[in-house]
Amino acid sequence: MIRPSHFAAVLLFALFASVVFGIAQRATPRRMVHYGIYCFVLFAGSAVVLSWVMFLIAR
Repeated sequence: MIRPSHFAAVLLFALFASVVFGIAQRATPRRMVHYGIYCFVLFAGSAVVLSWVMFLIAR
């Protein structure tokens, strides 16, 4: 059984959530793709930033 790392799981969640948000929030396919990419970057970026914050707090 394949067990992804925490980072891979976050990226997988970001991908699926971004696809859903892009489809549900925008009307045209071009805007769907742009919004999906925007959401993916925000999800993945915030996960990286928050993990560093938690790492620094734990030290």
